[in-house]
Amino acid sequence: MNAPESIANPATLLKNPALFRQDALINGQWIKASANQRFPVRNPATGQNLALVANLNTADAHEAIQAADIALPAWRGKVAKERAGIMRKWFELILATPLSALAIAYLAQQAGVPDGVINIVTADSEQSIAVGKVLCESPTVRHLSFTGSTEVGRILMAQSAPTIKKLALELGGHAPFIVFDDADIDAAVAGAMVSKYRNAGQTCVCANRFYVHKKVHDIFVEKLATATKSIKIGNGLEQGISQGPLIDQQAIEKVERHVADALSKGARLVIGGKRSSLGGTYYEPTVLAGVNSSMLITVEETFGPVAPVIPFESDEDVVKLANSSQFGLASYFYSRDIGRIWKIAEALEFGMVGVNTGLISNEVAPFGGVKQSGLGREGSSWGIDEYLEMKYVCIGL
Repeated sequence: MNAPESIANPATLLKNPALFRQDALINGQWIKASANQRFPVRNPATGQNLALVANLNTADAHEAIQAADIALPAWRGKVAKERAGIMRKWFELILATPLSALAIAYLAQQAGVPDGVINIVTADSEQSIAVGKVLCESPTVRHLSFTGSTEVGRILMAQSAPTIKKLALELGGHAPFIVFDDADIDAAVAGAMVSKYRNAGQTCVCANRFYVHKKVHDIFVEKLATATKSIKIGNGLEQGISQGPLIDQQAIEKVERHVADALSKGARLVIGGKRSSLGGTYYEPTVLAGVNSSMLITVEETFGPVAPVIPFESDEDVVKLANSSQFGLASYFYSRDIGRIWKIAEALEFGMVGVNTGLISNEVAPFGGVKQSGLGREGSSWGIDEYLEMKYVCIGL
């Protein structure tokens, strides 16, 4: 896109219009792309263009790397108290119209973060492939942190191999949600609603597979379907809405493919199962029963508002089913037996385990997975370690 199309200016809706940014940030300067290209950012609820963001290329990425390299020694040389003071001010400014990465970068400048320490290289899906390769192959870049799909994570690992770069990868998930026969069913349903349907099922830690003991299977499905009926779909900017649209056309097509595959192999549709009458990329919250391991939905991450329920009989069987995935990010289970709790928590091969809760993310938790869900941790003191290197100094006397 060479010329910006006419769009309504969202800055007029902000208390601080300066937070609305469409250019990239390199070395303290807000810049357009060197090729003067832009790409649209759209609201999936309405299809309306919200912004036309600078579409940077590999030359711009090299400039950002150079700026960061020059800025690092002075920033690293500041005492911890001084850096902490600047970051605290930045934190307070963020808590005051929080928005996107560009707005947060603007607030970093206002807080006093030196030029070049933070650089934002914006790019569309096509340019981002080339820009990402520059970051991976640059010997100046010593650490790469990425959140996204396992497929892209594999590519970044391969591209970073020649420079032996330190990596922190938060990749895909396929979280099991287990309900044992001694569980508090109402609590389990409440946890399932939080874990499955938040952000329309579009988070890496959303529950994807529900394993429910056969003794409580029917009552759990009934209560989950009843709770699911209360979800109100619509534009998240409107009052009372609890589920918005899926992010794009590819996302809704994947959900449809998973549901169609499950139904063709014997799953029973309890509620939902189709696009919403609102149109666009809205999809009805869905519950499927009678699901088995032959179905695509039990193997691939759906990333949508679909809850497939699978019955099980023994602890050993359900642990084996839960661990059968190549992914190992988040997992959840409900039980009131303290012995079982410790046994199952230890047996699950996942970086994070939620016991009697469907919401595990917080700022003090070491967020991350095992197996093909990634490397390293975000958040907590362990997350800080990802950005540090140990140095041993031996002084002879």
